[in-house]
Amino acid sequence: MSAAPAGPSRPGPAGALVFHGPDVAGNPAAFCTRARSLGPVAPILLEGDVPAWFVTGYREVHRVLGRPAWFTRDPRVWNRRGRAGADRPPTPHPLWTQPPAEEPERRRRAEALGDALAATCWSDLRSLSLRVADRLIDTLAPRGRADLATQYAHLVPAGVFVRLYGLPEGHAGPLVREAAQVMDGSKDAAAAHRRIRSLVETLVADRRKRPRHDVPSRLLAHPYGLTDPEVIADLTSVLATAPTATGDWVSGTLRLLLADRSRAADLAAGRSTVSQVLDEVLWHHTPVQNLLGRFAVQDCELGGRRIGRGDLLVLGLAAANTDPLLAPEAGRAHASRAHVSFGRTGHGCPPPAPAMAGTVAAAAVEALMDRLPDLRPAGELRWRPSPWTRGPGSLPVHFTPVRGVPVVIAPPRT
Repeated sequence: MSAAPAGPSRPGPAGALVFHGPDVAGNPAAFCTRARSLGPVAPILLEGDVPAWFVTGYREVHRVLGRPAWFTRDPRVWNRRGRAGADRPPTPHPLWTQPPAEEPERRRRAEALGDALAATCWSDLRSLSLRVADRLIDTLAPRGRADLATQYAHLVPAGVFVRLYGLPEGHAGPLVREAAQVMDGSKDAAAAHRRIRSLVETLVADRRKRPRHDVPSRLLAHPYGLTDPEVIADLTSVLATAPTATGDWVSGTLRLLLADRSRAADLAAGRSTVSQVLDEVLWHHTPVQNLLGRFAVQDCELGGRRIGRGDLLVLGLAAANTDPLLAPEAGRAHASRAHVSFGRTGHGCPPPAPAMAGTVAAAAVEALMDRLPDLRPAGELRWRPSPWTRGPGSLPVHFTPVRGVPVVIAPPRT
């Protein structure tokens, strides 16, 4: 990456790929292939013919994520801001629900949120995840068939997060539906996000008066002294994204195990671990496929393209993880966690969010494989259409019916 070379190479209608519509939502991998043919950085058009750059190269995505001074999250630098009355790109996405923030402020808030999340005992998080999973399995086990995507994979992380937030269990089901609408960028995304935010606003107002041992209370009491609007925005961001991203991770892992019985056999025999399978899914089928976005702070060059000040970038996380240039080192790379599914260390999801998601996902997969070891596909897999996320919309299975033992869920210790 360097200062911009001479000559125009701005995103626009000429040669730009259309990044919206059913073709892109239904087959994002095919779109990535077309984009790669134009190089590691390709011009695209978002909804409303909004120009942007689509970054598919692993090195290029790393550079963007690792240079916040060059590529900011702050939409106030967008060079189309104010045109046709637009302040933000029209594509529904959680990014545009957050108030603008300078990088130091963003880091301060991310650190406070990370501290509030990390205060949960890790062994308790795993125990809570297993209890939520077992309770769902108790309901499904006597039936002999289930849709693991809608009846299990997403309900486990949603159930865990509502408990960490100190919310009643009954919020898990609605949260699954609304978070999926937000993450998928559906036409109902904005309304779904408002409902989640309203829930968090009520929760924060209550915890300000009556603190408890939960994530909202810890964030409100953090020494950094975040304002209520900041706390509400950050708690909403987690609740609107984590259940879907983690649920897609779980369902994607279960899909892989169902499609390749040898993997399930290796898992049962101890020749591989759930963590290894989870990492493989992040490399090849990462739940968050594309990330909108970053904005160029100054004119620069990226992947052979001239990026103008204020240009919008869409980061192809799935494309970067499967970049053909990684092929010579595929064995070593894919045995590691050098993927960009969670962004880049220090510039992605606030720690310990990735580790927490991994703990919840591993517990969900382990509990199901232990309790229902003879899972078999019972119908055609259906993917949820979205250019932003990737996860099974349905994952029908059948199995030998078994009777479970009711599980009582207790709140985690802190």
